[in-house]
Amino acid sequence: MNQPLDAIATAEAIASGEVSAREVVEQAIAGFEKHSDLNLLVADRFEQALADVDAGLPAGPLTGVPTVIKDLGMNVAGLPTTRGSRLWASDLQTEDSAMVARYKAAGLVILGMSNSPELGKNASTEPLAHGPSRNPWAPTHSTGGSSGGAAGAVAAGIVPVAHGNDGGGSIRIPSSMCGLFGLKPSRGRVSAAPVPSVMGYPLGINHALTRSVRDSALLLDIVGQPLDGDLIGAPGPEASFVEQMGREPGKLRIGLVTDRADGGEVDAECAAAAEDAAAFLTGLGHEIVPVSWTYNPEQHMGAFGVVMGVSLLSQVDSRLAELGRELNDDDLEPFTRMMYDHYRGTIGAVDYANALNGLQVTSWQVAQMFAGLDFVLTPTIAKRVPKLGVLDTSNPMAMWERAGDYSAMTGIFNTTGQPGVSLPWTKDVDGLPIGVQVIGRLGDEGKLLSLSAQVEAARPWPLVAP
Repeated sequence: MNQPLDAIATAEAIASGEVSAREVVEQAIAGFEKHSDLNLLVADRFEQALADVDAGLPAGPLTGVPTVIKDLGMNVAGLPTTRGSRLWASDLQTEDSAMVARYKAAGLVILGMSNSPELGKNASTEPLAHGPSRNPWAPTHSTGGSSGGAAGAVAAGIVPVAHGNDGGGSIRIPSSMCGLFGLKPSRGRVSAAPVPSVMGYPLGINHALTRSVRDSALLLDIVGQPLDGDLIGAPGPEASFVEQMGREPGKLRIGLVTDRADGGEVDAECAAAAEDAAAFLTGLGHEIVPVSWTYNPEQHMGAFGVVMGVSLLSQVDSRLAELGRELNDDDLEPFTRMMYDHYRGTIGAVDYANALNGLQVTSWQVAQMFAGLDFVLTPTIAKRVPKLGVLDTSNPMAMWERAGDYSAMTGIFNTTGQPGVSLPWTKDVDGLPIGVQVIGRLGDEGKLLSLSAQVEAARPWPLVAP
């Protein structure tokens, strides 16, 4: 099939008059309707989007380019943010999040909200409230999570870019499973306003899933400025991310690790992909050195779990206060309810403070791994793309046993706040994508984008599923 344009090329075609913004938006709407069986959207604003185009869009770098916003962590005026949960089904928004407003000011056209697992607590997008999203590469398989609807929409060729966020791997995991480029920026790079996250869930960060590196760089330039009042801000870039992306990365020293810190199994094909990427990077002139994990995984997971638990309790209890009622049996999925019941009444202020301090200790330990290195290379996920149902939240004990297999390589870098990318790399024996992860130092998104662009130019990847 013909490969679709990325967002920058689409905007250029619109600006030149080769195609109109309305035609592009209509084509994207038709794409969602054609691929309705993939179940990628949970709410749409198709008519309003066309009305926005007809009324005249702001002149920006991506004028007329259609996109979607994840149904978690970001708000679009006029649409509900359900967070993949029945408890928030009626949570209609009256104003845009700051990031969404910046998207619109850049000329992007918002088509709707993409599917997400309940409160993002799954590496697969299979919420009971909306049903599972299906992978365009194989509809029997997962798109990943928690930005799974977003990944499916980009991988299916419907929109060139889609918003996502990442609190444990939720941009990188679906990017790997759907063959996309996914950048998790440094902590504090993109404002989450008006959703406060510093104490509620300081591990998450918003950005996008894209087909091309340059689209990711441009989007980060659009949204990557701190908002007045943000408590945490990433180090300011010394030049635009697009400019930094265009520079030659020079010879880099890159550490390679293919095992799991917790000793769990890594699928041979996932490990082989990282080793193959290391050989390819050597061919580009970079130095690859073996490294080992330098943190205590048991200590980390204990602290990580407390922070996630506090976030869950805060969200659920705040919602119940808004509704003025108690929690009903069918408000939450079984896995979420199990987590809620487990943490409720067992975490005090001192426990939470100790957990945050524990994450800081872990970050210092991980920093030792990067001594003398520019980047660290790993498999993005430790297991191949699962079939739908493997991560079934109606089976809490199975979820508890399996969920860590898919975030084993990614979650630690939400704790440290370091930027990381998942690069599309190869396919497994079933023809499903496998990605590799590259992690940089805090604030080093520009250098990560530069290396990613070098790889993309030397080894182009398919832009959409066949």
